[in-house]
Amino acid sequence: MRLLRIVCLIATTSLTLGATAAEDTREMVQMPPMMQAHMLANMRDHMKTIDGILRALSERRFDAAAELAEQRLGMSSLDDHGASHMARVMPPAMQAIGTGMHRAASRFALRAQEEDAPAAYQALTEVTGACVACHDGYRIR
Repeated sequence: MRLLRIVCLIATTSLTLGATAAEDTREMVQMPPMMQAHMLANMRDHMKTIDGILRALSERRFDAAAELAEQRLGMSSLDDHGASHMARVMPPAMQAIGTGMHRAASRFALRAQEEDAPAAYQALTEVTGACVACHDGYRIR
């Protein structure tokens, strides 16, 4: 697990340095500072959740992974994250990516409950793929 965290840290650092080294061509999404702070807090929670999901999967605690995914990332989490409030300031394509991520998390939760590790990991890549797509296309500052 420590190795996974180190790899994630290196990858995040590399992506951050690469983005600052070249001109950032992602679409700037304007929003009030309070909403920026809210969105960043949500994304940090998403990362913590994905870390928890990976930990649970590595320990073969599929129900715990499913519960985390559904309650903190899936369609059940939308009210807790203020999704309808945040969506108002997002371009339609960004909204679609976000909705796709939440739906993918709910699909992952169902897949994880089947206790088929390869299928669960594959379903989780749909969640992280949406994260990558959004971060590749948009920025808020």
